Amino acid sequence: MKKNDTYLVIFIALLSCVLWFLPTGFEKPELTINTLHEKGVVISVDDSELKRVGLVLTGEQHMELEILSGRYKGRKVSATNFLMGQMSYDKLFLEGDKVLAVLKVDGENGGIVNARAAEQYRLDVEVTLFALFGLFLVGFARWTGFRALLSFVFTALVIWKVLIPLFLKGVPPLPVAYLVVMVTTTVIMLLITGFSRKGAVALSGALGGVTLTTILTVAFGAWFRVPGTVRDFSEMLLYSGFFSLNLTGIFLSGIVISAAGAVMDMAMDIAAAQAEIVEKNPHIGRRELIISGFNVGHAVIGTMTTTLLFAYSGSFTFVLMVFMAQGMPMEYIFNISYVSAEILLTLVGSFGLVLVAPVTAVLGGLMYK
Repeated sequence: MKKNDTYLVIFIALLSCVLWFLPTGFEKPELTINTLHEKGVVISVDDSELKRVGLVLTGEQHMELEILSGRYKGRKVSATNFLMGQMSYDKLFLEGDKVLAVLKVDGENGGIVNARAAEQYRLDVEVTLFALFGLFLVGFARWTGFRALLSFVFTALVIWKVLIPLFLKGVPPLPVAYLVVMVTTTVIMLLITGFSRKGAVALSGALGGVTLTTILTVAFGAWFRVPGTVRDFSEMLLYSGFFSLNLTGIFLSGIVISAAGAVMDMAMDIAAAQAEIVEKNPHIGRRELIISGFNVGHAVIGTMTTTLLFAYSGSFTFVLMVFMAQGMPMEYIFNISYVSAEILLTLVGSFGLVLVAPVTAVLGGLMYK
């Protein structure tokens, strides 16, 4: 590995550490002064005050918890779980469940005033899954796997620490999303390929593809006229006091971000294939190399576009089931904003893939030869 590549890895690792501790500007420490969030386990439950109304349960579920973390570790407390008759929000806990316990603490004597079970405690499982993912990635791809893992962490931190706060501050979402995607794409490509000709080809193709995808998003987003409120929790932002947010712009930004990963994959596939061809046959002509890049693109596009369809429709399964169960006509379904949003997301992402393939192939022919 070249020395410059090592310096880049160290720099991105240090930058990730800085981002980890960087405040978002939306922290509210006053909410945690007398409120603690700790891990707990359900010792016993009392469901006597729950009532079934049709398919749902309402009422209060009482339970005894043992706190497993923090300064109250080992303490047993009585807690309440409120069920409102909404299946998407209500939780029914069982004996032995690990829960996220919300403790209200008396600021003067430090005693626990009341407690409630807010959610199933999933942090342990999430950390375990991420650790297994990292171990398998590094174990399989070695140093490249480590750099891929670093790029994964860096991208997640940029989204949480930079992109989301800027959205909340009312900064124009599409330019912000475009710049963030361009920066993260550059970092990812350079981390994976290093400062090499292959990296330059893949990066140029990916940046060109992201730019074309952004243009398509703006053009067809205005044509589709899908409101930003089509996404879950968007209205909640307005009710929380963020009245000036451009929700439609944020929705369109999500399309650019969603398509960026597939665009990078396509650019890297073609750049890597052309690099291998040049290495095996240094005397190949520029025209032949470009044609080879096109041929690789033909093979990859077919599966990648279907991959996007699977990825996006998988999260939309229940909505499609409701429409089919109610016997809605297809003309109506395709005009519903929720469905139109997914169609826009899928087709723009797929269109971006189709465009990035020839762009990368031509750039590879010019830069390799």
